[in-house]
Amino acid sequence: MMKVAEWMGFPYAPHYQECESQYLAYETEVLTEILDYLENRENNPGENIVVDTTGSVIYIGEEILGRLQRYTTIVYLATPPEVQEQLLNAYISNPHPMLWRGAFSREPDETNEEAIARCYPRLFFARKRLYERYADVTIDYY
Repeated sequence: MMKVAEWMGFPYAPHYQECESQYLAYETEVLTEILDYLENRENNPGENIVVDTTGSVIYIGEEILGRLQRYTTIVYLATPPEVQEQLLNAYISNPHPMLWRGAFSREPDETNEEAIARCYPRLFFARKRLYERYADVTIDYY
């Protein structure tokens, strides 16, 4: 079975945008199923459930994010700049699925890796604002 990261590829891959859209559709489908379960669990009100989402959860749309806020406590794990640098290096050396949502661009004189290194901090900053917007609780990394 192909790994999701291999299937999705880096944001400069020709097929990336199509895979990104499909990945988000799958994530939306799974979260909808989880939220439907949470809405209908009146028979087990004491049941403790952790929903561990991907970082791209912020892109699934207001309706689902609103439901997530209604039925869960959203925890944002804040990531300091030095850890973001480590995450960038890990992403380049061992890619994982990541939704760039148009935040990647390559200048004419850049390599793909240089463009990722330039765009990654901007992606983190844009996501940070959204994470903070939806979070009920923020936990610092340290």
